[in-house]
Amino acid sequence: MVVAVYGTLPDLLSVASSKLGIRAASVYNGKGGLIDDIALIRDDDVLYVSEGDQFVDPQNEPAVASDQHGSQTDWLTLNIGGRPFTTTRSTLVSKEPESMLAHMFRERDVWGNTQDEHGAYLIDRSPEYFEPILNYLRHGQLIINEGINIRGVLEEARFFGIEQLAEQLEVAIKNTQPPEDHSPISRKEFVRFLLATPTKSELRCQGLNFSGADLSRLDLRYINFKMANLSRCNLTHANLCCSNLERADLSGASLDGANLQGVKMLCSNAEGASLKGCNFEDPSGLKANLEGANLKGVDMEGSQMTGINLRVATLKNAKLKNCNLRGATLAGTDLENCDLSGCDLQEANLRGSNVKGAIFEEMLTPLHMSQSVR
Repeated sequence: MVVAVYGTLPDLLSVASSKLGIRAASVYNGKGGLIDDIALIRDDDVLYVSEGDQFVDPQNEPAVASDQHGSQTDWLTLNIGGRPFTTTRSTLVSKEPESMLAHMFRERDVWGNTQDEHGAYLIDRSPEYFEPILNYLRHGQLIINEGINIRGVLEEARFFGIEQLAEQLEVAIKNTQPPEDHSPISRKEFVRFLLATPTKSELRCQGLNFSGADLSRLDLRYINFKMANLSRCNLTHANLCCSNLERADLSGASLDGANLQGVKMLCSNAEGASLKGCNFEDPSGLKANLEGANLKGVDMEGSQMTGINLRVATLKNAKLKNCNLRGATLAGTDLENCDLSGCDLQEANLRGSNVKGAIFEEMLTPLHMSQSVR
């Protein structure tokens, strides 16, 4: 190979590395003298480049480089799934020295690699996925042509133990995947669902995100909102008759004037919600169930809650002024600092409830001691 010598010795080593596909570290003249300054090189000099090994005169010992270790610049052919790939031994060994390919071809015949009739090394892998890997080993850049499945290239990189490339491919795959859409469902989208569903069919909205949506005045009967996110939702004057809100998040939501006949709100979180003037009372006798619900700080003033089940619910600091709670189940309920002024608690069950700091002013019916134990 003939090259123009210019610049400094590092420049020469860089050119030699690029041309020969090795990591050139030392330059020798024809007599084996180590050149440490480019000024020592004369016109027509024959130079020998090594990766740091001692100088060996190729005319005197031609077989030394191939006794045990294969020359890093010799050419070889791989038969990958029936398709030949020709490259240098250095390409397979230098970039990823701990890979399977490096171990296979660093030394001659150590692995006993099978060869075809043309002397190409047989490897039973996919050629289309191997090509980007070979190009990566040549120049260090990940380039995948259109139409090649990147996941297939990743599997080949893992098979050959090319860890750095596998990491790049995993990042590339992650970047091509669309981000998970957790954006709330809008009123317009939800109305489309409603119009396509019969009135008494249970629309499955379990676990969906409606956070902040305006669902006011909509007919939401029989819908399954179990574990749905309805926080800060506008549900004023909505018809939620017989809907399932079990374990739903209604924190900060507005349900003023909503129809909640026969609603199921077991263990739901309605902390800080507004439920003023709601109707929980079903003439047919179907009772609303709010057992275990978190109703801290809710405003339920003026709501109709005859026969409602609020067993072991938390109503701490809640406002229940002027509510109809006839026959309500409040056993074990936390009513600490709850405002029950003007409520009708006739036949209500308050056994085991916590009424510390609760306000019972202007009661419509007297509260008997038998109704509350503590």
